[in-house]
Amino acid sequence: MQSYAHMTATTLVGSLRQPWLALLAMAATPVCTSLASTATATQSLNALIYPIAKLSVPATVALSAGATRFSSFTGSAAVSYRLRTTPSGGGNITLQVTSDFTPAGGPSAGSGALTYTCAGATIGTSCSGTQTASTTVQTPVLTLPASACTGGGGACSSQDPNSVTLSFTVPDDPGYATGSYSARLTFVISAT
Repeated sequence: MQSYAHMTATTLVGSLRQPWLALLAMAATPVCTSLASTATATQSLNALIYPIAKLSVPATVALSAGATRFSSFTGSAAVSYRLRTTPSGGGNITLQVTSDFTPAGGPSAGSGALTYTCAGATIGTSCSGTQTASTTVQTPVLTLPASACTGGGGACSSQDPNSVTLSFTVPDDPGYATGSYSARLTFVISAT
């Protein structure tokens, strides 16, 4: 240990005795003649914007009896939706009865007892005429156009969200047993 410390001190003292080494080290250092500098860089930004579709419906729609005996039960619901479609795309909203009326003894969507109409779409084209809801296939509610979007102004709809109103009808058949009946509908929205 002692000889290492002694050797280090000797080397340091020996290099201080040669001042020309310090001048040589300073001569190799570049001298800055300007304090300004300019650099240029480029960068590409890419954004991939996808079509979007979102909808919401009321959790429950109550069907009310008509004013006269055995007139149909009716009720309406607003379907709210947001969308963005591509210039060559479009989309639609459909519905299907995924759980028929229960309990047994009342109306049956499987037998064509549930019908509806569509009106007042703020963007897109509402279904036309009276539609019969089905337990086996999706039936139309709305057709969405290409290059359509919700909110934001410009080429987009000023409505946010957009909406369409469905009016449901179930006949009051005298053969139905008394009681409370319910069915479940599933709505699907798609956009391309």
